[in-house]
Amino acid sequence: MKQADAIAPDRRFGLLQATALNMSNMLGAGPFITIPALMATMGGPQSMLGWGVALILALADGLVWSELGAALQKSGGSYVYLREGYGREKWGRFMGFLFIWQFILSGPLELATAYVGVAQYLQSLWPQSSELARLSAGAVVGLMMIVLLYRRIESIGSIMMTLWAGVLLAMAVVIWTGVRNFDAKLAFDFPADAWSFDVTKWVALGAAARIGMYDYLGYYDICFIGDEVKQPGRVIPRAVMLSLVLVALIYFAVNLSIIGVVPWRELVSTEGVSEPVVTIMMTKVYGSGFAQLFTLLVLWTMVACCFAMLLGYSRIPYAAARDGSFFKVFGRLHASLGFPHVSLIVIGVVSAAATFVKLGTLIDALLTTRIVVQFAGQIGALVLLRRMKPELERPFRMWLYPLPALLALAGWTYLLVTTDRTLVGYGMAALLAGALAFLAWSWKMRTWPFLKVKDA
Repeated sequence: MKQADAIAPDRRFGLLQATALNMSNMLGAGPFITIPALMATMGGPQSMLGWGVALILALADGLVWSELGAALQKSGGSYVYLREGYGREKWGRFMGFLFIWQFILSGPLELATAYVGVAQYLQSLWPQSSELARLSAGAVVGLMMIVLLYRRIESIGSIMMTLWAGVLLAMAVVIWTGVRNFDAKLAFDFPADAWSFDVTKWVALGAAARIGMYDYLGYYDICFIGDEVKQPGRVIPRAVMLSLVLVALIYFAVNLSIIGVVPWRELVSTEGVSEPVVTIMMTKVYGSGFAQLFTLLVLWTMVACCFAMLLGYSRIPYAAARDGSFFKVFGRLHASLGFPHVSLIVIGVVSAAATFVKLGTLIDALLTTRIVVQFAGQIGALVLLRRMKPELERPFRMWLYPLPALLALAGWTYLLVTTDRTLVGYGMAALLAGALAFLAWSWKMRTWPFLKVKDA
């Protein structure tokens, strides 16, 4: 084993840094780029129900992540949970492989949504530019994130706190502007059929909930760097649940603030054509000069989101490679700085390249590819660990078990069945291809299921 591979990451992230990491991921791009799409799903302010449904699902699922993260205190997140829950040498190996397979697609897609957000908000600062030029600039931001993260974890924690401060400032300005200029008639301008639900409306609610769930994604980001968290059994559950509650409150205030100043009908009718939503809001209240200045702060929050996300996601292929379930090159740590540099570069470059895919497609595709293996799969892993390894030390146990796990499973299933069938088909095809790749790889390596093993 090379010296670089023997270096162990330092445990530097405490509760404050862990919460900042999660919240920066959650807050960075979501509410600033998805509100018009959210309002369009159900045609009015009632679309905010989607955020409510998503919050219930996220809180239930957060308890799943909290118990698993506290018990299995390693970097890699879902990969580790699936591998340990289903048995390291048999089905756990298969599930872990499938997770990494889908993550190579879904992880960069999620990062790319933030880079698309950067491109959207560059419109007001660079009005003469083409869409291709702005998307290219967003991709360049993605490459810059690699440079920012190419350093020791302790300095990353300091950078994370600075970026988080900018995120909170941006949210505070939006909320304060909304409070001072709030118009209830605009905010609660419901269409006549707002509360008449039929099959179409339930499907639309699913679309709104998917957007809401995309906005909440990141509440588990700290789980992906478990090796670098101080007192993980205590810090991880608290960071997950605290970030969810705080972000939910902020989202509700930000959403009401925006639609209380900018008519939702204007957002829906001009989606994809006008300036970004927060720029419209600030222009209406303070004029174009301040709006352009505030756009810089919005871009800051998106950079924070990208920074937090890429930090966590770069650790996933590293954890799998270190475990012998992925290409060995991804398991390398930088010789002097002690971080997985190969994984960081690959995930960062692929994410930058995905910037040129449409935002709506990115959101639906990344959720569809994750639900079956990652989110539903690790709920099963939690149940199996409870049954098969009752002796496992669990610093945190899910409240009211198994009700939150069942609620989370029902929620993820609802989001999946209300997704466009074509995207679901592509997602299932990707998983089938992954299963075939696993069989081919296992045959070549002469491992399970082609070789009898005693499962751990």
